[in-house]
Amino acid sequence: MRKIIHIDMDAFYASVEQRDDPGLRGRPVVVAWKGARSVVCAASYEARRFGVRSAMPALRAAALCPEAVFVPPDFARYRAVSRQVREIFARHTDLIEPLSLDEAYLDVTHDKRGLPSATAIAQSIRADIRAETGLTASAGVAPNKFVAKIASDWRKPDGLFVVRPAQVLDFLAPLPVGRMPGVGKVMEAKLGALGLRTVADLRAFESAALEARFGRWGRRLHELSLGIDEHAVVSERPTQQISAEDTFADDVPIEATAPMIEALAQRVWRAAEREPGRVARTVVLKLKTREFRILTRSLTPPLPPADAAALVRIALALRARVDLPARTRYRLVGVGLGGFVDRHDALLQPELFAMD
Repeated sequence: MRKIIHIDMDAFYASVEQRDDPGLRGRPVVVAWKGARSVVCAASYEARRFGVRSAMPALRAAALCPEAVFVPPDFARYRAVSRQVREIFARHTDLIEPLSLDEAYLDVTHDKRGLPSATAIAQSIRADIRAETGLTASAGVAPNKFVAKIASDWRKPDGLFVVRPAQVLDFLAPLPVGRMPGVGKVMEAKLGALGLRTVADLRAFESAALEARFGRWGRRLHELSLGIDEHAVVSERPTQQISAEDTFADDVPIEATAPMIEALAQRVWRAAEREPGRVARTVVLKLKTREFRILTRSLTPPLPPADAAALVRIALALRARVDLPARTRYRLVGVGLGGFVDRHDALLQPELFAMD
């Protein structure tokens, strides 16, 4: 049986800002760029008491919490702290599956330091994070990833919650189905229409009936309701896609998107250069109109772009494939690289690259 820990840093971006600026401690901090189109990247617990949440429009956050201190995000600094935290993880196991800068799964079935239990390992990791970064992390310990992720949220912030194998079914039974990772508001409403409001309700419903209504996801939901999750912790997943996008301060015509496309392409290329053994086959351009219509255009050229300038040229060529009326205005643009393969394979098999 596996021993899984899910570690989740507490209000990570906001906590880094409060750590590095003593004047922000104890105050409602909102990490967001300024501007009418900005959204909240993170909120301190002081700000969350006013209802401020990540992904919320910044203007809405300012209305909910007039005393909030808005701080622009510094992702280079957050990445540096994230690397520190992952070095702490690596003292105990090589099976580390990062989900983002601030959370990860760890399989500690076999601990490098020989600690006697997953609980002891989680306690050690949290103590080292506090001592070495000045930040706090919450942890969930369980026999699988699904239960560990729910458990890590149980005693936030700065909490530890352990669900032993014999406790899994009782722990899950009273939870609202919306607490299950992957069950959003739409799926929660669909399940509620069937009278399925708790995990226990889901467990009592026929698996075949769930699968008939929701396909493979229905079968998966029934398995999760029984605490069954065989997904392993997978470390070092190869990159499949790198992208960047930004929102304009004001809606613009398509010809005015070129400077943003160039800037985003440069950013994406710099990120791709940190994957020296991988090559991207496909270039993707994303546009969002004033009416929130999303358009994507992609191209897989005979040979992948050799540099940032080539990426810019392809992205601008993709823009020419947008055939909406000239009066259309755009609020967002994004540039991406996808279809990554090993560099060796790309050089040996140029026939892989065909027009899309």
